[in-house]
Amino acid sequence: MDLRLPTPPRPRRPRRLLAAVAGVALLAGAGTWTAAASDDAPSVRRADRALDSGGTRIDTSYFTTPGAGKRPAVLLGHGFGGSKDDVREQAEDLAREGYAVLTWSARGFGDSGGRIGLNDPRTEVADVSRLIDWLADRPEVELDKAGDPRVGMTGASYGGAVSLLAAGHDGRVDALAPQITYWNLADALFPGGVFKKTWAGLFINSGGGCDRFTAELCRMYERVAESGVPDDRARALLEARSPVAVGDRIKVPTLVVQGQSDSLFPLDQADAMARAIRANGAPVDMDWISGGHDGGDMERDRTHDRIGAWFDRHLKGDDSVGTGPAFRVTRTGGVDSTNGAALLRGASGDSYPGLRGDPRDIALEGREQTFDNPAGASPPAVSGLPGFGGAGGGGGGLSQLSALGVGLSLDFPGQYARFDSAPLTEDRRITGTPSVRVRVTSTSDDAVLFAKLYDVAPDGERQVLPAQLVAPVRVADAKDGKDVTLTLPAIDHEVERGHKLRLAVSSTDLGYASPLAPARYTVSVQGELSVPTAPGVTTAAAPLPAWVWALPLAAVVIGAALLLTARRRTAAPAPDPALADVPLQITDLSKRYAKSADRYAVRELSFRVERGQVLGLLGPNGAGKTTTLRMLMGLIRPDQGEIRVFGHAIRPGAPVLSRVGAFVEGAGFLPHLTGRENLDLYWRATGRPTEDARMTEALEIAGLGEALQRAVRTYSQGMRQRLALAQAMLGLPDLLILDEPTNGLDPPQIREMREVMIRYARDGRTVIVSSHLLSEVEQSCTHLVVMDRGRLVQAGPVAQIVGSGDALHVGLAGEVSDPLVEKIAVLPGVASAVRSEGGLLVRLAEAGPEASRELLVELVRLEVPVESMGPHRTLEDAFLTLIGGPQ
Repeated sequence: MDLRLPTPPRPRRPRRLLAAVAGVALLAGAGTWTAAASDDAPSVRRADRALDSGGTRIDTSYFTTPGAGKRPAVLLGHGFGGSKDDVREQAEDLAREGYAVLTWSARGFGDSGGRIGLNDPRTEVADVSRLIDWLADRPEVELDKAGDPRVGMTGASYGGAVSLLAAGHDGRVDALAPQITYWNLADALFPGGVFKKTWAGLFINSGGGCDRFTAELCRMYERVAESGVPDDRARALLEARSPVAVGDRIKVPTLVVQGQSDSLFPLDQADAMARAIRANGAPVDMDWISGGHDGGDMERDRTHDRIGAWFDRHLKGDDSVGTGPAFRVTRTGGVDSTNGAALLRGASGDSYPGLRGDPRDIALEGREQTFDNPAGASPPAVSGLPGFGGAGGGGGGLSQLSALGVGLSLDFPGQYARFDSAPLTEDRRITGTPSVRVRVTSTSDDAVLFAKLYDVAPDGERQVLPAQLVAPVRVADAKDGKDVTLTLPAIDHEVERGHKLRLAVSSTDLGYASPLAPARYTVSVQGELSVPTAPGVTTAAAPLPAWVWALPLAAVVIGAALLLTARRRTAAPAPDPALADVPLQITDLSKRYAKSADRYAVRELSFRVERGQVLGLLGPNGAGKTTTLRMLMGLIRPDQGEIRVFGHAIRPGAPVLSRVGAFVEGAGFLPHLTGRENLDLYWRATGRPTEDARMTEALEIAGLGEALQRAVRTYSQGMRQRLALAQAMLGLPDLLILDEPTNGLDPPQIREMREVMIRYARDGRTVIVSSHLLSEVEQSCTHLVVMDRGRLVQAGPVAQIVGSGDALHVGLAGEVSDPLVEKIAVLPGVASAVRSEGGLLVRLAEAGPEASRELLVELVRLEVPVESMGPHRTLEDAFLTLIGGPQ
C-alpha cells in the first residue's frame, strides 16, 4: 500500500491560460492562424545532490530558472512512502513562477539514508534546518538577513506535517501551505482512545516494514498492534513528533488544505491546526477539498494555483495577488452527463465557521437498546474502506459517491443500536461536527463504540454515510452506566427535505481494533442531536455547461490545427498481407517521456505474438508495460516504430481495433443494473449490431452463470472482475489485452480467472496479460515478454525462459548413498549437489544444454538410477535473473 499522493502534470497558472484563450479569440476574429506552436515558459534547471545531515545522506533536487535575480525559496516535501520524485512537476511549476525550489527524500525513503522517524525533531525536522542552511548560501535566494533565507514550505500528508514542525522549530520559515496532513498523529491513529489498526498497518507496510522504522517506533507499533489498545507511552511518542507539540510556536501565514474524503487525517485535524495557529496571531485560510487519503478529486490544479498565490502574497510581498476566501469548501452535487464524473462546486465564506458553528437541535427517537460485541470482534461492521481510491486525480472516491446517494456501509444485526429523527421539513446543510449525549452501560469494564450519522432516504431503508466516516470512542468504567458526548465526524453534507438522520452506534468497525472478548452494551439517547451549520458559507452558482463556450472555441482550434497539419498528414501505412494472420507484431517501438529528448518509457521494443498464445508481459514498475499497452490500444502515439495488428498499422480509431478487446484496471459498471443489463448497455454504446456481440459465447467462457441476473452492487470482487472480462470479450475479439486481471482476487478466484484466459485462447484467439503475480503467469501463459527500463530483455516460451537456469532436478528411481552424492558434488562442472524431494538438486557451475548432457553422462557412469532430469527454477528466479534483481 502506497500512501503518497500522485501529482499529475499541472498547467501553468490561470493568468497565462487566460492570455492564451484571449489570443485564440483574437486570431479567430481576424480569420487567420499564423503563429507556430511555442512555449514562452522559462526553462527550469535541476541540480541533484546529496547533502549531509548529522552523518545521514539526504538526497535533494534544486530547481531554478536562469536570470531571475534574487528570489524567495520553497521547500517542497513528499507524501509518506514516496520520494522527492513525486513532487518534481510541482517544483518545476513553482520554479517557473519565480521561486528557488528544493525537494528532498525524507529519511528512509528514496535514495536518502537513515530510518523512518515519523518526523522526529531530532532527525527529519533537523534535516529541514540543514536544508534551510544550504538555501541561505545560494546566491540567487533572497535573504531576510544573513543565514536567513526568505522561505516557504508546502507538501502533502507526511510532507505537510514536517513543514508545520519545521516552522515550530526553525524561526526562519516565513509561510506555510500544508495539505491533507495531521496536527496530532496520536489523535489521528488513536481517535477516541481506539486503535486505527488498518491505517496504522498501511503506514508500516508502505514504509517498507517495521524494521525500516526507528527501533522505538517499531516497538511501539508492535506493542499496540498486539494488544489492540493504545497506551500513554504510545500517545506521548506520537505527540512529540506532531505539530501540536510546537503549536504555540507556529506564527507564520498558513494556508490549510484538508480533504473531506479522508479517514486517516479527518477535518478535525485541520480545525485544531487552524485554531492554534490563529491564536498565535498569524493569518490562516482554510480550504476543504473534495478528495483525500480515501480517494476522490484532489483538485490539484486549483490548490496548486492557490498555494502559488499564497506564496506570492506572503513571500514575494505582492499585495495585489488574491489568495482566495478565508474559508472554501468543495461540494459535490449531480453527475456530469458527458463523462459520469461527480460535479464539483465551490462554496466560500468571509470567515472560517469552525466545526461547531450555528448549531441546530434535532430530536432523535428510539428506546434504550442493547447489542453485542461478538467474540473476536468478528464480523466487523464496515463504514468505509481505508485508502480506497488511492487519492488519484480523478473524480472518484467513496466520499463523492456518498454525496451522490450511493452507500457502502454495513452494520450487522445484533451489533448496533439506531436512533432516527423525524423526516426533515426543509433541506439542511451540515457543516462541521454533529454531537449527541448518550448513556452507555457495558458488561465489560470498557466499551468501544463506533458512532455514525446516516442520511436516510424517505423509504427508510436506503442510507448513506457522508464521507464514509465513523467516530470511535472508548468509554471507560461503563459497567454502572456512564453519560458521554459522541462527537461525530466533521462533514459538509446536505440532507434533503423528507430525509431522516439516523444515529447508529456499533460495537465493531473494519478499520479499528475492538475488544476480542464478548460483551453486551446498552445505549440510550440523553438529548437532542446538535447539527452545526454555516449560513455564512454560500455555494457558487453552477457554471455554464462546458459546451456553451467550448464548442465555438474548439471549432476554431480544430480548424487551425487542420490548417497547420494538412500538409504534414500522410495516409496510414498500407496493410501488410504477410502479417494478415499475425495477431501482433511490434517493431522498433519507442516512446519518450513528455518534455524529454533522451528519457524513454519504451525504447526500440520489438516482439511478435502468434495465434493461440497466452503471452505474459512482465517487468518491474517503470519497465514500460503500461505505455506499451496504451500504444497498442491506440490511446497514445509512439515516437518511433510501429505496431501492426493482423497486418494493419495501429492508429487512434483504426478499424482493426474492433478486433481487440481490453480489460485495463477494471471497468466501471452501474451498480443498480444487473450484470446482463450492464453488458447490453455497453454493447449498444459501441454502435455495432447486436448479433455481433456473441454474448452467449462470451458469457459461457467467463462463467458468470445466474449472477448475470443480479444487481452489480451485490457482486463480489471476483464476480466484478469476471463481468469486466466478459465485457472485454464481447464480440469475441481475436486479440484480448488484460492488465492485472487478478487484482483483488482471492486464490480460488485467481484460479478461475486463469482458466477463463486459457479457455479463451484455446480456439486460436490470443491473450496478452500484464501481471505482477509471477506464479500465476507461469501457470497460465505459454509465452513471455520480459521488459526492463523500456527495453526488451527476453522473449520466448515460458518453458524456455524458466528452463535456462543453472539448477537441475534429477529424479531417482531408487536411493543413493551419501558417498555417491558427495562424488556427484565434485564432478567437473558441478557447483553443488544435495538431496531433495524425489531425487537430487544439482547446481551447475555454468548453465547450458552442453553442461546438462555432460552431467547425464557422468551420472550414468557412476550408475546413478536416473529416472528424469530437468530444470529446477521458478519464473520468479528467472525474472529476477533477467532484470538483475536479488536472488
